[in-house]
Amino acid sequence: MAQRRPFPLVPRHALTGMPFGRLPSHRRGPGSEVIGSRAYRPGDPVSTIDWGATARLSAATGRDEFIVRERRADDAPRVALVLDRRPAMTLYPPSSPWLSKPTVVREAVTGVIASALAARAEIGALDFANGEPHWVRPSHVVGREVVQDRLDDPAPAPEDTLARSFRFLALHRRDLPSGSFVFVFSDFLSLADPHGWNEATTHGWDVVPVVVQDPTWEQSFPAVGGVAVPFTDPATGKTSLTRLSRREADARRAANADRAARLTESLSAVGLRPVVLTSSDPFEIDRAFLVWAEERRRGRRSR
Repeated sequence: MAQRRPFPLVPRHALTGMPFGRLPSHRRGPGSEVIGSRAYRPGDPVSTIDWGATARLSAATGRDEFIVRERRADDAPRVALVLDRRPAMTLYPPSSPWLSKPTVVREAVTGVIASALAARAEIGALDFANGEPHWVRPSHVVGREVVQDRLDDPAPAPEDTLARSFRFLALHRRDLPSGSFVFVFSDFLSLADPHGWNEATTHGWDVVPVVVQDPTWEQSFPAVGGVAVPFTDPATGKTSLTRLSRREADARRAANADRAARLTESLSAVGLRPVVLTSSDPFEIDRAFLVWAEERRRGRRSR
């Protein structure tokens, strides 16, 4: 994990005076955002005194009147990892010529955890293996090995796992306050209910869809008309050869491209910009997250 290149946790909305990777707190304390001033009280640190305001007030009143700045405390963010464990997300092994989704998720999770730790974030994780929620509450002790153990568990999750995840998290808002990052790892081939995305954003969470798709077979489709192509049934794991005509291959290509476009449109409609991963190369995965963070940073500056 130490070899990964962390990316900044850039909030979707600008937080005046806040460094990237921090969230605003409702409590006062040491921080970078000035929220007001007041008269000095015994015990206040000298470093909090606003000397300019103190000089002006003292000159106006003719006596020493000290003014201190009050700041909003800088709190580390919370990060939740939502892991789609549907059978389709178990394809394929690393040795396969197709994209190994388990490998991509492992590498992406490693990168997100490294970045969260760099921001001193509390990390939690949720999956629905065997149809039951497995929720690790955000803390500073959740590491890659905790999530790795869950990913190594072969128990599959139901097809509506994303909808279940959003409903579950909505009941645990105490663990995920407004401003928490929620990274959702899925291929999104079963399009999530737009109402679920809307509900997630209304809770104030910073939702980040992490889309894991094979660029050749899921975002497009090769010209394999007349060729026997191996297809794997996610539910059984069995592979069989299927011969497609040129017209059938063209139809699959158009359908896949349309599905990818609809996914982008549905996410954009609720203000979400996904991180799209089409390679299991750790360098390419880190680069995708860094590009996502930089685009967020540029987008906030332009507002």
